[in-house]
Amino acid sequence: MSSRRKKKDPALEAIQVAWERVSNHPLFAPMVYRWVDLRRDQRGPCPADGWAVISSSGTIYVHPTRRASVEEWAWVFAHLLIHLGLGHGSPDLPDHDRASGAACDVAVNRFLSSLGIGRAVVSLPGDLPATDEDALARLWRRVGVPAEFDGLGVASGRGDVLLERWNGRGDPPPWTELFAAGLSDAAAAAVDVAGGARSSLSDVRGVADDWDLALGWFVSSYPLLGALAASLKVVAEAELARGWDIQIAAVNAEAGEIYVNPLIRLTRNEWRFVMAHEMLHAALRHGARVGGRDPWLWNVAADLVINGWLVEMGVGTMPEGVLYDASLRGLSVEGVYDRIATDLRRYRKLATLRGAGLGDVLGAPLPHAGEARRASDLDDVYRRALTTGLAYHDSARGLLPAGLVEEIRALEHPPLQWDAQLARWFEEYVPSVARVRTYARASRRQGSTPDIPRPGWIRPTSVDRLPTYGVVLDTSGSMDRALLGKALGAIASYSAARDVPAARVVFCDAAAYDAGYVPVDDIAGRVQVRGRGGTVLQPGVDLLERADDFPSDGPILIITDSDCDVLRVRRDHAYLIPAGATLPFTPRGPVFRVQ
Repeated sequence: MSSRRKKKDPALEAIQVAWERVSNHPLFAPMVYRWVDLRRDQRGPCPADGWAVISSSGTIYVHPTRRASVEEWAWVFAHLLIHLGLGHGSPDLPDHDRASGAACDVAVNRFLSSLGIGRAVVSLPGDLPATDEDALARLWRRVGVPAEFDGLGVASGRGDVLLERWNGRGDPPPWTELFAAGLSDAAAAAVDVAGGARSSLSDVRGVADDWDLALGWFVSSYPLLGALAASLKVVAEAELARGWDIQIAAVNAEAGEIYVNPLIRLTRNEWRFVMAHEMLHAALRHGARVGGRDPWLWNVAADLVINGWLVEMGVGTMPEGVLYDASLRGLSVEGVYDRIATDLRRYRKLATLRGAGLGDVLGAPLPHAGEARRASDLDDVYRRALTTGLAYHDSARGLLPAGLVEEIRALEHPPLQWDAQLARWFEEYVPSVARVRTYARASRRQGSTPDIPRPGWIRPTSVDRLPTYGVVLDTSGSMDRALLGKALGAIASYSAARDVPAARVVFCDAAAYDAGYVPVDDIAGRVQVRGRGGTVLQPGVDLLERADDFPSDGPILIITDSDCDVLRVRRDHAYLIPAGATLPFTPRGPVFRVQ
């Protein structure tokens, strides 16, 4: 059986081409996206002798059988959208009579004539009045509507805008605000046309993507995040976004990359919001600050805080469905986490910019076509970018939330690295041998008083007890040798600096192996690591605490990959674990994470 070929509808094809051209125009894109529907219904409210009408809720009803060119339909669609953009669909207007409709048509056609979109379907007078439509409507109610200004709409004089009650979720579309955003985008697009980046305002070929333009806007127009935007790279790959379930965007601070889904459709203002959101995630190091918290809930808490800041600052337009709670204003990420951690069932159903149940702060760079950006220390880059941006961000660009300013100020004093923290721990719990003054070995005499001998500093040749400490070393099969090397090397260096001759070392896997006192010079290099079984550290801790030859106040340093049993330590102690690892219990001593 042969199937009949479906006949083409020239009228429908012209409507579709014209609608695509108008909806891609930067002036109308914010209004069309997510708000405007196009219908071609035989029983629609469009008059039989009209072209189309638009409802105040954003539905365009096209004449079902009228045939016209693409240029004519483009003019009709632009005419209707400008009506909503100028507020002519507001129920707050005083009157919607014939004089008011004619005055609104004059205002729309006057604006449309300056755009050069399509070809007019009505006979326009040579000179349209420049009077405000409200004043013009009041005049024409008294003297009548002149013939040359009557019937300049597209609904055959019956009113181009149908007033409808908003039945959707949330507030009705803010047509005037969306139109204002479109004017801003159209001005930026006009600059692209003048510079040759695009052939026309309606032509989307060869134009920079909206996310790149949004990121570039921060460089040129928003000092606080300008330097930060210049240091980040946008990766827009549909396959990558699909494979990693990225609904809108995600970020990896270590790679210096923002991953976006190029198939998602957002306005340029919404992309500005998304870019600012991900930049603040990276700069404030939310991925590294998670600690022992639940990563997903921490991401949700960070999203709630950042989105609150951006709404308060007026940066871009918040996309629909993102996390926002005005009642959390003024709280830090840690404070929000503590609050939402009590309601896990509710918050695990929420969605970040990456998607439902997925965090948009990534722990590792995603594999994609091209090399990931690397830097010697991106943390320093982010810190300098934000602190410099804060210095240049003046009050003329809007006040900044106090919480954001506090976090940026805190970046000027970053936390100490793990080895510096370990050195401080040694200073506090492993005291060095105190030097004493003696005349047995006089110091050099001062040039100003050569006749006065002064005592010199020496370390005592004999002391009651040499300083020492204990080391419980995890030698299980899961222990990383790189971690062992860094940890033992740092221990040896600080021990030598504190004049510690030897440390009491215990190796632990499935059982505890007492290595006795080991010279500090041998800790990093010549110590033979024993055992590769499971990880049970408590026997090693108990061995040190009960040893007769180990001081009762000697501190204990526990080195593990955190895949261990629950420990109970009754004296001063500290832990050395890999960066990003979490102990399976709440530690009472300090935890140093080896980078």
